[in-house]
Order: sequence, then structure tokens, then C-alpha cells
Amino acid sequence: MTTLVLNPGSATLADWRAIYRGAVPELDPACRPKIKASAETVARIVAKGEPVYGINTGFGKLASVRIPASDLETLQRNIVLSHAAGVGEPMPVAVARLMMALKLASLAQGASGVRPETIDLLQAMLARDVIPVVPAQGSVGASGDLAPLSHMTATMIGVGDCHTPHGIVPAKVAFVTHGLEPITLGAKEGLALLNGTQFSTAYALAALFEAENLYQSALVTGALSTDAAKGSDAPFDPRIHVLRKHRGQIETADTLRNLMAGSAIRESHRVGDERVQDPYCLRCQPQVMGAALTLLRQAADTLGTEANGVTDNPLIFTEDDTALSGGNFHAEPVAFAADMIALAVCEIGSLSERRIAMLVDPALSGMPAFLTPKPGLNSGFMIPQVTAAALVSENKQKAYPASVDSIPTSANQEDHVSMAAHGARRLLGMIENANGVIGIELLAAAQGCDFHAPLASSTALEAVRKLVRAQVPHLDDDRHFHPDMEKAIALVRTGAVVKAAANVGLPQISGAQA
Repeated sequence: MTTLVLNPGSATLADWRAIYRGAVPELDPACRPKIKASAETVARIVAKGEPVYGINTGFGKLASVRIPASDLETLQRNIVLSHAAGVGEPMPVAVARLMMALKLASLAQGASGVRPETIDLLQAMLARDVIPVVPAQGSVGASGDLAPLSHMTATMIGVGDCHTPHGIVPAKVAFVTHGLEPITLGAKEGLALLNGTQFSTAYALAALFEAENLYQSALVTGALSTDAAKGSDAPFDPRIHVLRKHRGQIETADTLRNLMAGSAIRESHRVGDERVQDPYCLRCQPQVMGAALTLLRQAADTLGTEANGVTDNPLIFTEDDTALSGGNFHAEPVAFAADMIALAVCEIGSLSERRIAMLVDPALSGMPAFLTPKPGLNSGFMIPQVTAAALVSENKQKAYPASVDSIPTSANQEDHVSMAAHGARRLLGMIENANGVIGIELLAAAQGCDFHAPLASSTALEAVRKLVRAQVPHLDDDRHFHPDMEKAIALVRTGAVVKAAANVGLPQISGAQA
């Protein structure tokens, strides 16, 4: 495993991406004095005996209940066990690791009052690949992602299950096997660990990283479809896009133009083509995909800031031994970012499906119906286009903004919530749907270009077509289509399509690509 030095409060999106991909975070030693000072501040607050929320009081609606010093350890244990009330399938391990790393970076900024040994355990669990099994449903994205983070914290006190290199085992067994010891939580520590936006942020970041690959892949398949349809590259002329001034649109047009540069297919109909304009799914790619790129970059900016923030409550200020209650746990910024990603993912897939539909329609594409040499006897790409339509429709339903919803919780104490948790959690499924659409377009576009032989496309697009044809042969007569689709979707999902076109610089989400 690769080790990455994690600088709490100033980590980059590339750092978080590396952790999501498997790097092990190791805290910068420079943060240690702040951690120690914060824990000492909590100890002094406890010694004073004055009621301070989350330290020696109940929680939420029970904040007015005073807890004696002798029960403070029990108080912290109880909040973890009672709040570990999630349901549903477990988080993906990669997302759970990222959530732990986000929590580690938040606590290490010295505003949470957590002892060094507690932070050390969280870091050691990551280093030894002991990852809590965390049910993915149960957070409304306010007062923090309480239920999922409580499941994470429960393993630290020996309760629940953990993923390990040897499978899922009880936390106590995992700890013994990997040389770890459960901790007894001190004052405020349980609350600090289970309060915060790290669950929602981890899912949103994971989706952001996957969406970047999706966006880039869709540019490649979009250019290949344009050549397959003998579409024009004139709509990608930079003079058009400079006039509108949107950076994302300008970069997208440049990329599409560069992807098609040198295509013999394009040159074959540059003069004398009776068609005046292409359909929007080809002609308006810079406008639609450029807007998606802009949205993804805005989400990246928000999530990069959130990942470096401190979002538990109350917060500890060492300069005057103060604990201040606020609302940094409210995940509205993450909810908005997740909704932006959802909109972009939905539109990327929607535009791709329209290109597939255009390619299979002989009236629009000028090619054999459903891209088969013998339509009627063969159905060709008829039903793959239907599958793409089904996936797009599903994503449209999932793209409804989560952030506009709210439902009061905790006896109306938490009377407005963000719904960031499920807003972020839906994204990976949406991206997988969109990967399916792009994979189908990849096959359709390659098939379309085959009809123009011996004319070839550009160097970049021919590299992509060669990649496809190494795994999926040209479709002459109908055959079992599902294996072909699975192979093509895998080429998209794994980034192989993007890598094949690597000689053309593809726009990136700032700082997100390692």
C-alpha cells in the first residue's frame, strides 16, 4: 500500500482521491500539539464542573440533563451504542475508508477535544485495513451523519463487525488479529466521532472521482459517434464558444475538435454534404457537456472545502478554554454539491442516449437500420438502445434534488435537515447507470465507424476503436449481446477508454485527477 501524508485542513482533492483508491493516510506530525492541547482543554472544562453541552450533558433534546463526572465515560459509550441505528446494505469498503480518513483529518485539527490515543486508533485501523461494516441508511444529514458514524465508532470500542483482509469478522476479533485494542471513550469523544458530515462527504467525493471518468469517457464516445454519423466538427469551432465565454464549454469544444482532428471520415464529407445542421445531440455537445463540467467543478470546490473542515459539535477553542455549540454538522453544502453531481451525471447519460438513438435511426444516421447489415432478419442495436433509455429514465427519477427535502427529527430539536446522506449515496448508482449508457454508445459508435471502411477516424478515436475491437468484434449477425455490453461498460468504468485517447488532453475537474 502507498502511504500518503495527510495535512489536516489543507488536503487536496488529489489526496482524497488517492485515499479512495487505496492509499493509507498518515497524519502530519505537525498537527500533534493541537490535538494534545484540545484534549487538555476538555479536561479543564470537565474539572470546572460547569454544564457544557456534549461534555457533561445529555444530547439533542436531552441537552438540559446534567451528567455527573462519574458517568461521563458511560455517557459517551451510551451515545455511540444508541446512535448506531443504521439499516441497509453496508457502505462500499473504499467509501468507508474515505469516511474514516475524513474523520481523522477533522479531529486532528484540534477543535474537537479528542485525545491523541483515540486518533491513533483510527489511523491504525486504516493502516491495518480494519474497516468498520457500516449500514448505509439512517442519516438525514444534520446533527452530523449520526447513525453511520456511530457504527464506525462502535467498532473502536469493540462492538460491531469489521472488514479485514481475511473477510468480515467481529470487531473484537479483528482487533486481536491485527494488534489493536478497543478504547474507552473519554469526555466528548463519542460525540466528536459520531458528529460530522464525513459519511455524506465520502460518498459525494467518491462520486465526484467516478463522475470525472464518466464525463471524459462521454466526450470520447461523443466524438466517435459524431464521426460515425458523419457529423460536422464546425460546431466545435473555438470562435463560437469564445463568444459565450463559459470556460467549461470552451474546453469541451476544444477537446471534441482535437479528438476528431485528422479524421479521414470527417474529411470525406467536408465538401458537398447536403445536410445543413446536425441534431442537437451532436451539435450541442459543447454546451451541454461544458455545463456539466462546470457543475462538477463547482461541486469539487464545495467538497474540497468541506473535506478540510471541522464539522462536529460543540467545538473546542484552546485559547480561552471555550466549548461553543453551533451547526457545522448541517450538511447543506454537501447536499447542494451532491445534487449538482446528480444533475450533471443525468445529463451526460441523457445526451449519450440521444446519440445512440440517432445512430440506430437510418433516417438520421444514413446507416443501416439499427446498425445491422441485414435489418429485419437481425435486430442489431435495437434493444441496447432501449436499455440505454431505461437507464436514463431511472437516472432522471434519481436526479430529483435531495436538498429541497427536510423532515424534523429529535422531537423537533433538529427541525431542518439537509438530506445530504441519501443525496450523496444515490450518486454511485447513477454513475453506474450512466456508465452503462456510455458503454452502449461506445459499441454503437464503433459499429457505425466500421460502415465507413476503409476510411479511418482520427488517431485518438482509432485507438479507442481498436481497444473495443480487441474485445468485441464487429456485429454482422445477431448474437448474445449482453457479454458485448458488459465488456464495453467495463472499458468505460475502468478508465480504459479515457486512457486509450490519452494523446488528447481531456478536461479535468480541478485537482481531482491524481
